[in-house]
Amino acid sequence: MPLPFEQQSRESAKAFAAFRAYLDMGPQRSLDAVARKLAKSLPLMKRWSRRHDWASRVDAHAAHLADLERLAIEALARDKAIAWEKLHEPQKIAEWKLRTEYYELALEGIRRWKAKPERCGSLEGLARLGEVFVKLGRLASGMPTEHVEHTGEDGGPIRVEFEVALKKIYGKPAGAVVEAEVVTEPPPTAPEPRQLSEPAKGAQSA
Repeated sequence: MPLPFEQQSRESAKAFAAFRAYLDMGPQRSLDAVARKLAKSLPLMKRWSRRHDWASRVDAHAAHLADLERLAIEALARDKAIAWEKLHEPQKIAEWKLRTEYYELALEGIRRWKAKPERCGSLEGLARLGEVFVKLGRLASGMPTEHVEHTGEDGGPIRVEFEVALKKIYGKPAGAVVEAEVVTEPPPTAPEPRQLSEPAKGAQSA
């Protein structure tokens, strides 16, 4: 099936040639201009335009060109990304090798320090060496090298706001003070001692 801006099955060669001339005129196209260019009558151009729907075919052609342009831009971006990746790959490999060397040096220094700490001094140099190989490793693997701390508007830590939760629970507006009544229960009281009933007189005499 032909595209909308290609020759259609019921469109004559002359009608399609007129449409192509109309299409190629660009944004300033008009039926009167294509009639003068082809030495055809304006009523004929209007009849062909209505019969073969020139207006929608021009729109379809513009959309087609936009799609082609988008695809070309995407393909160019992919090609550039691949080229940059190929260019960066040797650098990443070199950085990783250097990171491995620093890592081995750090391990050797730690082993020597553990064996004879009094002769190796402080661990400050080893700590710096470790920082270097960690940073190189993260660079080579494409990981971030800096820790970004997220803070609130005033630069302090991010605070969790509970006003919304309070409003849902107590029906108070945000920021209102919620009054809560403290109910205290009386302490439990010891049971009263049972009173012994007086013995019967007969029992006392017995």
